[in-house]
This record gives sequence, structure tokens and C-alpha cells, in this order.
Amino acid sequence: MGAGRRALITTAITVVCAVTVLAAPGTAFASPTPTSTPTSTPSATASPTPVTNKDLEAVREKLDALYHDAAVATDAYNAAEEQSQKQSAEIVELAKKIVKGQEKLDELKDRAGAAARAQYRTGGLPDEAQLMLSDNPQEFLDGAGRVLQGERATKGLIAELTRAQQDLRQYTADASAQWQQLEKNRQAKAAAKKKVTTQIAAAEKLESQLEKQEKERLAKLEQQAALKAQTAWLDSGVVKDISTKASTEGKAAVAYATAQLGKPYEWGAEGPKSYDCSGLTSQAWASAGDPIPRTSQEQWKQLKHVDVKDMRPGDLIIYFDDASHVAMYIGDGAIIHAPRPGRTVTIAGAGSMPILGVVRPDA
Repeated sequence: MGAGRRALITTAITVVCAVTVLAAPGTAFASPTPTSTPTSTPSATASPTPVTNKDLEAVREKLDALYHDAAVATDAYNAAEEQSQKQSAEIVELAKKIVKGQEKLDELKDRAGAAARAQYRTGGLPDEAQLMLSDNPQEFLDGAGRVLQGERATKGLIAELTRAQQDLRQYTADASAQWQQLEKNRQAKAAAKKKVTTQIAAAEKLESQLEKQEKERLAKLEQQAALKAQTAWLDSGVVKDISTKASTEGKAAVAYATAQLGKPYEWGAEGPKSYDCSGLTSQAWASAGDPIPRTSQEQWKQLKHVDVKDMRPGDLIIYFDDASHVAMYIGDGAIIHAPRPGRTVTIAGAGSMPILGVVRPDA
């Protein structure tokens, strides 16, 4: 272990916590250089200072915070992406309506023009005036009927023409509003993407300061923390009351998720080569024939809530107070999930993270 390793780790954590730019690629943190050295003391190589478990625990907590923030930003990115896709589709449909509306308006104008031309050919006299000039009783009666029909047709044409113009104006206004909202969501996506990449880069930079042995110790600390939380959850006795019987759709969703084990986490991804947490759960349920919202937060908002003691395989467990993570329950107190960057789709203890609640896609 080189001199100043503990100071290096402490400095790295401090830098990340202060939300400052980390060292550029290819450079490393160094211990502070003393401003002066006593002339009476001969220079000597400092003895190695080991990085303690307390230091690594601070690293673990900071990494958890960074990856949690990245997960929140990923949800925001996915939500903006989903909305952008919906708005793009709506804009296309509105464009089709505008084209059809213009065609209908042109047709109605042609009909109105034809009626005007017909009146011109009769000398410009209204149908009512021509009727009064008739001295043939039968012609008068026949003409009266035609006048009434013509008046109704004219009124109908005018009303239809007015509606077509109003519809066309509304379609155009709706399309304009959708374009504006689409631009806002594009900006939201860009901001979320920047935050995701910044948080992940900070976490990776912090991890890069560790030696191989320290990374192994950090991994053990993470495992111990997860095991401690899972044990406490199991000791609560909740699993004894949980049903192991899944619905047909739930079994299909679990089968899909299980087939993805070992595939890498990638934020914003929904398969087939990589996934983020909600990308995995949403695709698993889509494959089971029951599409659900794309993000963990919307899954929490829109799907039916069930008690933990009532959950069954295929149900989704939502984690953290802000619903920033989701996993699929597979039975026996276990979940399948895509944890975070640098990890793969894996099986873990359902109680290894703070549970917000459980939702059921096929309620």
C-alpha cells in the first residue's frame, strides 16, 4: 500500500461530496505537499497508511448515493423519452388529420362554389323569387319543395364548412402545442442524461481510486450490508405469509426476467442485450402480454398496490422513498433485478434494500 492511500481516499470522497470536477483522465489524487520541511529532519519515506473499513464504508455510502441519484435521473430520462415518443406519434396523427381536414374544406368550398355558379346561371334570382314568378300551380308546389330542400342543404353546407374550418384550426393548434411540449421533453431528456452521466462518472472515478484489494473489501462490505438488511427482513416473519403461487402472466414475466440473468445494466436500456431496472420489469411484463409503464415511478403510481404479505412471483417491489428502483419478486424471499452501472441482471434478497411497496401488473 503506497504512502498517503488513506488520505487519497478521504480526498476523493471529499471532492465528490463537494460536487467538484474530479481529476482528469490519466491523473491521480496526491497527498498535500507540505509548504516547508524542517532542515533538521532528514527526508524519509513515509510508512504506508492502510485504508480502514471505516474509510471504505464512507466510500460505499457515497457510491450508494451517487448511483441512487443516477437512478433517479435515469427515471427522469426514461419518462421524458416515453413522453417524446407519444408526442411524436400524436403529432403524426394530427398531421394526417390536418391533411384530411384541408381536403374536406377544399371539397366543401367547391360545393359552395358550384351552388353559387348555379344561381348565377338562373339570372342571379334567388329560388324564392323565381318561385313567386311561376303561374303554374304544380310547378309552384314542386318548386316550394325544392326551395325548402335547397335552404336546408345550404344551411347544412354552411354549418359543415364552419365545422371543418374550426376542426382545422384546432388540429393546427394542437399540433403546435405538441411540438412545444416535445421540445420541453427533449430538453428534459438532455438535462437528465447529463446528470446520469455525471453521477456515474463520479462514482466510477471514486471507485478507480481503490486498489484491487480495497475493491474486494468494498465488495464484501456491500454484501454484508445487503445480507444484514435481508436477514432483518426475513426475521420479521413476512416471508412465512407470502404466497408462492404465481398467475399465468406472472410466471411468463418471471421466465422472461430469468432468461436475462447475466446481461449488463445500462441506463435507459430495455433489452435485448442490456437493461436498466425498469427496462427489465417493463419488458418482462410486455412479453407476458400485459404492458406496464416504462419507469419505476410510474409503475408505482399506476399499478395496483398490494401488501408485502400478499405478494406473489411476478409482482414488482418498488424501492426507496422516491420509487427510484424496481425489481421482480420470484419467490422464497428473492428478486431478479438490474442493480446499477457496472453490474449485471442478478438474483438478490428482496429485503436487501429499503422497500417502498409492492405493485401487481396483472391485478
